[in-house]
Amino acid sequence: MAACGSSTASSALASASKTQPTLVVYSAQGYDSSTVDAFHKATGIPVSLDDDSTGPLLTKIQAEASNPKWGLLWVDGDESFASMDTQGMLLKGWEPNVNFNSLGKALIPADKSYIPTGLTMAGTLVYNSSVVSNPPKTWSDLLSSSWKGQIGMNDPAVSGPTFPFVAGMMNYLGGVTQGEAYYSQLKANGLQVFQTNGDTLHALETGQIKLALIQSSAGIGAGIKAPGIKTVFLAPSTPIPSVIGIDGKMPPAVIAEAKKFVQFVLSPAGQKAMQSGDPTGDSLYWPVLTGTNPLSAVPSISSIQTQVVNPYQWGPQEGTINTWFTNNIVG
Repeated sequence: MAACGSSTASSALASASKTQPTLVVYSAQGYDSSTVDAFHKATGIPVSLDDDSTGPLLTKIQAEASNPKWGLLWVDGDESFASMDTQGMLLKGWEPNVNFNSLGKALIPADKSYIPTGLTMAGTLVYNSSVVSNPPKTWSDLLSSSWKGQIGMNDPAVSGPTFPFVAGMMNYLGGVTQGEAYYSQLKANGLQVFQTNGDTLHALETGQIKLALIQSSAGIGAGIKAPGIKTVFLAPSTPIPSVIGIDGKMPPAVIAEAKKFVQFVLSPAGQKAMQSGDPTGDSLYWPVLTGTNPLSAVPSISSIQTQVVNPYQWGPQEGTINTWFTNNIVG
């Protein structure tokens, strides 16, 4: 279901001696189970995987603030990590010993409090070319009455890749007020809001909507399964990094294991697990490492006009913006 997670919590991999797992991974990545499995086989380190959508995972982390259970968080969107960093929740000052490419280097925060592992795009326009012959060319085109009731997107309070889309539009339009006005206009034009990439895609595939605003990996993956499904990158597109953060309050032994996990994810074996674990979903990302190429279905990133969105500006506003969106757009 792409980066929104599967909504199913699962435990993965106890060691042969049934040692109690010390590293707890909270993740909303479609390739997390395969990567955890590969890490366990490579290192013997037992891991407990809690796989869910990003919103519920972040809610759980906040609820556990005084007694955290997680050792490592792996979801899409660096805004959430910037917010956690400002709250003093993340391990600072460490990055793995790998060769980041220019995309990866640009995503590393100054205090090294979280680590990028890949990149997709937020809010790409996905449509069925057998139904739509002339898709919108600009963001303002979506407000046309010809698309009334025909546009769907995810709920940013649930879907990890959707808050970066909302924040990205606010950034592009000049601020929160302007962004609220835009989404209010979409709502007045019949915008439909679903929980995750999979739900919005289902609405597109069944004809409930004609245009879906979802994560690039989900759109490209849908096109692999049904070639009539096309993905368009309206300008500007907002990049969403997949990000790992380590709980800075964990015991040293757990932090050491978390560092080994990050190092593995960014190794050739880890990248292979990421790219094979969800080949029609989250695996369709742009790598952030030199020498690692994206899967063949992923277009050249140089063909996409993108914007830089400061996670430390928008991350602390995520709760407020999501609450506004829930009350005014979803409700």
